Amino acid sequence: MQVKKVLHHERTKFQDLMVFESTSWGNVLILDGVIQLTERDEMSYQEMLAHLPMFAHERPKQVLIIGGGDGGILREVCKHSCVEKVTMCEIDAGVVEASKRFFPSVSTAFSHPKAELIIGDGVGFAEKAEDASFDVIVVDSSDPVGPAEKLFSKEFYANAHRILRPGGVLCTQGECLWVHADLIEGMLKENGQPFACAEYASIQVPTYPSGQIGAFLGRKAFSSAAREPTCRTPSREVPEGMELRYYTEDMHSAAFALPAFLKRRLESAAPARAAKKRCLHWQP
Repeated sequence: MQVKKVLHHERTKFQDLMVFESTSWGNVLILDGVIQLTERDEMSYQEMLAHLPMFAHERPKQVLIIGGGDGGILREVCKHSCVEKVTMCEIDAGVVEASKRFFPSVSTAFSHPKAELIIGDGVGFAEKAEDASFDVIVVDSSDPVGPAEKLFSKEFYANAHRILRPGGVLCTQGECLWVHADLIEGMLKENGQPFACAEYASIQVPTYPSGQIGAFLGRKAFSSAAREPTCRTPSREVPEGMELRYYTEDMHSAAFALPAFLKRRLESAAPARAAKKRCLHWQP
């Protein structure tokens, strides 16, 4: 990626932040030397990470976003008319301010009437939140080092499960299947234990490592045991007029189709979970 001009560079309280103008990908946000988004392809990540859980849920009213300082997930969640309130907890105010300044098409929803922005620690927020507070939780974090490390912990996932309502859906950034297979397996086997269903979906993002990133989805059990907990198919149709550039109902279902090598590896975790009457879905 060719740098046309460095627009901003600072050391925030938590990380190194840079924004530059590229020759063909628009403005680019870098945190600790790692690409977080580009104007050209940001919609693939933002739309899929937001709409996979949002459309998997029948009618999400209360939504929590942890991380996502650029505002892209917030922008997508606010497109759902059924949402009554979106609480966003981002640890680094510097990311929010940089996005408002250099990514106006991404940061459009910070002033949305349904949105509440809290600058603070998402792990601490989840620990203090009341039981069964949210229908959907989306965790848009950087890699599991530095300020985002605790967002990949077993303790955080247990708290996320606690504050979800019955049938609620958690969706978190799930790393790259080509590079982080060990981490993905651990997330599904260990962090997914409290959930009725734990699943991994694949998203294409050209400017991320290997052009791919994943989403971990966990669903809390429904009040009625007869209901299937999987997130693999949308529970609602995309409303007419919703402005989308990447997500479709077909893309939703296709995201859960995994390559054979990863499917075999992840299926080895299924028997232990089956004994607890939970499900692991790896392939349609």
